[in-house]
This record gives sequence, C-alpha cells and structure tokens, in this order.
Amino acid sequence: MKLNRKKTTAALTVTIATMMASMTMAEVESSNPIKIVLNEWTGQHLSANIAAELLKKMGYTVEMVTAGGLPQFTALQQGELHFNPEVWDNSITDAYIDGLASGAIVDLGELGLEPREGWIYPEYMTELCPGLPSYQALYDCAQAFANAETFPNGRLITYPADWGTRSKSVVEGIGLPFNPIPGGSEGAMVAELKSALVSKEPILMMFWQPHWVFAELDMDWVEWNASEGECVEENQQRATACGFSQASVNKIVSKSLPETWPGAASFIRQFTLTNDEQNEMILEVDQAGRPLEDVVQEWITDNESKWSNWIK
Repeated sequence: MKLNRKKTTAALTVTIATMMASMTMAEVESSNPIKIVLNEWTGQHLSANIAAELLKKMGYTVEMVTAGGLPQFTALQQGELHFNPEVWDNSITDAYIDGLASGAIVDLGELGLEPREGWIYPEYMTELCPGLPSYQALYDCAQAFANAETFPNGRLITYPADWGTRSKSVVEGIGLPFNPIPGGSEGAMVAELKSALVSKEPILMMFWQPHWVFAELDMDWVEWNASEGECVEENQQRATACGFSQASVNKIVSKSLPETWPGAASFIRQFTLTNDEQNEMILEVDQAGRPLEDVVQEWITDNESKWSNWIK
C-alpha cells in the first residue's frame, strides 16, 4: 500500500505536539534543582517557601540554600544560586549592581510588597525626647537613649552586620551622637524590642515593614526631610538629611535561570505577595508559634484562585 508522505508527516507532527502538550513545562526543561535563596528574616522565608512549593507543583526540583544578605549576590552572579524572591534593593552590594549591569543577575520584577525602612521608637520616648519624631531632636536628647556602654552617646540598634552599614553611614554623615550597635539577627532584635517595651526602657532601632510588630506593638517612626529624587544615604548633611532610601522589593534570578528553566521564569514574573498577606503569615509564625511549613500550605490552600494562573 502506498503511503501518503504528507499525511504521515502531518499525523506524526500532531502526535508529537499532543505528547508535548501533555507534559509539564518542567519535564521538557532541565531536571537539575533550582536553588532558592533563604535569607535571615521570616518574611523572606515565607516568600521563598511559597515560591518553592508552587514550583514543585509545576514539576520542578527545588533546593533551599541559606545564604547571607551580601554573599548571595556573588553566588547568583556565578550561577551557584538561582533565585531570591525578596531582595530589598537598598541593602545591596557592588556585586548586585555589577551583576545587573553585566546581565549575570536578572531582575524579574517587584514582589508586590510596599516597604518602609528607618528608625523606630516607642511612644513613651516622646516624654524624654519631646522634639520627636523629627530626627533633629535626637541631637539634643541622645543621652535619653544611652546605656552604660554608650553614654553620653545614644544607643542605636542597627541591622545585623551582614545586612550592610546603612545606619552607620547616616549617623557618621550627619554627626549624630549615637553609637550604632548591630543586631544579632531579626529574632534578637525583636526580643530586645519587646523586652524594652515591657520595662519602658529607652530604645531606638533600625527596622522595616512589612513586619508583624506593627500589628501588635505601638511604634513610631523618626521623620526626615523630603528628598528630591532618590535619598542618597551617604554623606548627608544635618540640615537637609533625608534618612534612608526606600526600597523596592524585587525578584532576582541568575542569568542561567531563564535560560535553563524558562517556565519557572514565567511563573516568577507573575508571583506576588502583599503586605497584608505577609504580615499575617509572619504573625502566625513568629508569635503564634506555628510551623512555617503549615502557614505556607495554608496560604497555598486559601489562594488557589490566585496562583493557579501563574503555574499554567
């Protein structure tokens, strides 16, 4: 029997297309694990683990890798790590900036959080430093924030050392009589904050939101001058100090991720979380003591209508 070569070729093409359509994107991409960065704070752990679970639903293999806030960018540049869903772009290094410029690191868009960073203090400190919330008041009442180790300077608790030295740069730039003391970790900072509030001890701390503390604790922010354009944190002047550049929170990947796992890159571009979502989850983990894995699974169960379109 004579075969119709055109019909046979067409049928074979349809068969292959049908087979391909029945496979997940992950099955036709690399089977190597996508290495996802874990940083030091609960919110980032939640973002990373939600993204990991959704990537697994797409058929990918993932590996969670703990990495410091600064060394991670070198590893992303070199392709040793592949994805961090929550990079605050005002706590970065030259490796991050150079990586974006060279294309070794790729920005796949904002996560959706609306952050704020700066110095916070409890309301009772306004009695000891009545010029607050203006940063200018801190020059006159630094001793109200002092302890035995820093007196006569005030004590300022800053981010952990490997998160950078932004508060130190501002303090030195405007000649503020405070000693910046790095916090040991997010947990240690929160513990010190809560302890101070219980006994109404003086405290001034660099902090950020979204974070559960603002849902549970009554805290105020030090206010700075408005800045025309971006606030440059280094070499500020006392009279015009703008404090801190406010971040955008971006999803950062290595160059190899979109090349090796294009389906995963498509998902990452769509993946979002809001302040309200993350604050609620952080509260459940850090205060209610629930396992992070359970909180992640609860979010996934409750938000299927949201993420189902991301993983198609």
